Amino acid sequence: MSKVFQVRPKRIKRSNGTVLTPDMVVTVTTQQHTTTPFYNGAKELQEVYMRIYAFDYKKACCNQNDFEFRKLD
Repeated sequence: MSKVFQVRPKRIKRSNGTVLTPDMVVTVTTQQHTTTPFYNGAKELQEVYMRIYAFDYKKACCNQNDFEFRKLD
């Protein structure tokens, strides 16, 4: 059973040649029933950001504190 979250960056973050802006809102579906999209190292979140925005989550040294999220289901 999966969960759906809307994830939005809190602020502009510039790191290692990448830029994360609050306009980069994504919808993430997790593979497991969980309360947060960051439960497994944000694997699904990393894939969505790479696919939609070509943004490398790991290269930018992002963590849960850079984002706010809400449950959609």
